[in-house]
Amino acid sequence: MARIAVGGFQHETNCFVPTRTDYEYFAAHRDRPPLVRGAAVLEWLGDTSFALSGFLREMGWRAAPGGAGEHEWVPLVWTSGGAGGLVTRDAFERITAELTGRLSEAMPVDAVYLDLHGAMVCEDFEDAEGELLRRVRAIVGESVPVVYSLDYHANVTPAMVALGDGVQAYRTYPHIDRVDTGVRAARVLRQVLAEGRPAGRALRKPGFLLPLNDQCTQIDPSRAIVALSASLEGGPVFSVAYLAGFAPADLHDTGPSVVVYARTQADADAAADTLASAIEAREAEFAQPMLDPDTAVREAMRIADRATRPVVIADTQDNPGAGGTGDTTGMLAALVRNGARDAVLGFLFDPDAARAAHAAGEGATIELALGGRHGPEGCEPCLARYRVARLGDGRMTTTGPSVGGRRIDLGPMALLAIDGVSVVVTSKRMQAHDQAPFRHLGIEPAAQRILVLKSTVHFRADFQPIADTVLVALAPGGHVVDPTRYPYRRLRANVRLYPLGPAHSPRPASETALA
Repeated sequence: MARIAVGGFQHETNCFVPTRTDYEYFAAHRDRPPLVRGAAVLEWLGDTSFALSGFLREMGWRAAPGGAGEHEWVPLVWTSGGAGGLVTRDAFERITAELTGRLSEAMPVDAVYLDLHGAMVCEDFEDAEGELLRRVRAIVGESVPVVYSLDYHANVTPAMVALGDGVQAYRTYPHIDRVDTGVRAARVLRQVLAEGRPAGRALRKPGFLLPLNDQCTQIDPSRAIVALSASLEGGPVFSVAYLAGFAPADLHDTGPSVVVYARTQADADAAADTLASAIEAREAEFAQPMLDPDTAVREAMRIADRATRPVVIADTQDNPGAGGTGDTTGMLAALVRNGARDAVLGFLFDPDAARAAHAAGEGATIELALGGRHGPEGCEPCLARYRVARLGDGRMTTTGPSVGGRRIDLGPMALLAIDGVSVVVTSKRMQAHDQAPFRHLGIEPAAQRILVLKSTVHFRADFQPIADTVLVALAPGGHVVDPTRYPYRRLRANVRLYPLGPAHSPRPASETALA
């Protein structure tokens, strides 16, 4: 039996949006659990769809009365802030201090497992996970194994690799293998406990950034690259991870990564070089066509006239899962302007509109300046008269393959209708990667002609199976798809800003305002 400390601190940081992610946001119950600590970590995470859930199951947490299983558990802190702007100093220090404080009080432990994201940036540390791991390592010393899991979009740094002993990353985008990732991390930890900390560790950074739209693992080249990474594990190679990176995060090591832990340095280098070479060789294959809002709507209307299933339009630049505000109105305006009918847009974040709809009641008609309150420049509220078609309390359980089984609370919700368009309005931000919030307001997604989803790729897990066609639109939003527009201050020189794209040349600080 081992005494294992477990916890998690997750955030995917878009450094180019003006908002900050504060402590209260981490603490709130939204489309994921609130900040939980101690025994509540096991209660909230033991039976849901996060990597820690899979880790606990694989390690036999439920195998004995009282949940002790084959190991003794030391639950620390777990929280996920989703995606958004820089994490505030206050949030990072309070959460990190509580996690490490609980770890210090619980010493000695035999191992540590952390459920991380890998793309967190805070006001003081561009490599926030590296700083967290440094503090954990300072507590447990050099002999205690530390294994961690990462999101597929992690920007891995040398410090992260040096401070850990094994890593597993999501192998799917849309992420439908979070639980499996935790299972694999548990198996890595078992090997490390049995054989000792790995002497070999390797990090490789391919020479180009990958926009999120080009990272989908349902198609090649990403599908083949992930498969190769899995095939390289085994025997002396403890773990192999391919991370596609998160371009909207500004740090020296932004971009794709290959991470290998192995028994010897030669084993680690051989596996890392094999995988990195395969990625570099397929650089030209990463691409995703995109349309302007009006073209996307007109094309969707044309296809819908002959289709028997919905046409889906991804409002990719307002994806809350990539730091978008979730309240831009570019696609809504395009739908109304082009006379779309039987079209539904979700999910638009506007707590004031939801509150006004609840005050008016179902069936009422109200004048609203809907959305458009958080930028970017040129994005305005959509002022019109809307019919309150349906109301909901926002409490439900998700059902899809990406985030299914979560108890979520989106606050008061409303379905607002304008001409032939309906808008699902929420009081808390959520990426449109699950059908449950539509059904919560009486909308059956499969019965619509056009679905506009504020998402980039995650929507494909639950919505592509019901779609006739998927289109990607470039309406204004905080998740700028084109990395050449990001005013990087920390990114290393000469990395190509997209596949086969221009090499990055750092600009003077006076020029680093978002274009």
